[in-house]
Amino acid sequence: MRTFNRRKLLGRLILLPVGPLLAAGCANPQKQAAIRAKIQFDLEALNEDGLIGPPDGLRAVDYEFCIPANPEYLTEVQLIDPSVVMMRDSQGRVGCAPDEWLCLGNTHQTDAQGVLLRLAQLPYVYVIRPCFWE
Repeated sequence: MRTFNRRKLLGRLILLPVGPLLAAGCANPQKQAAIRAKIQFDLEALNEDGLIGPPDGLRAVDYEFCIPANPEYLTEVQLIDPSVVMMRDSQGRVGCAPDEWLCLGNTHQTDAQGVLLRLAQLPYVYVIRPCFWE
């Protein structure tokens, strides 16, 4: 069993580029497009508070994605996005496999676009979809 090394994990996170579309850290346009393609809703529609919609009907976007069932990955994701909660026993609409955990997040936070782009940059996050509560 691997032990959790928080310092090593934080060191990896510090290397993640920050900012709109990771301008300084991802100069390759194809890679930028692949990262953006993982996010299945319009990032540009979010305002600075992470809300979307008309002025009299602003709302946050809930989203979901899968990660491998590994506590280190969950910690890495939650360090990037403190809004994330994990659901062990649900596949979600995104269709997590039995060896994956469903993660749910929300855009009503500081730098929501940057948070989503950093999540999408993780190699084990394949898609981030809007979550509809029905």
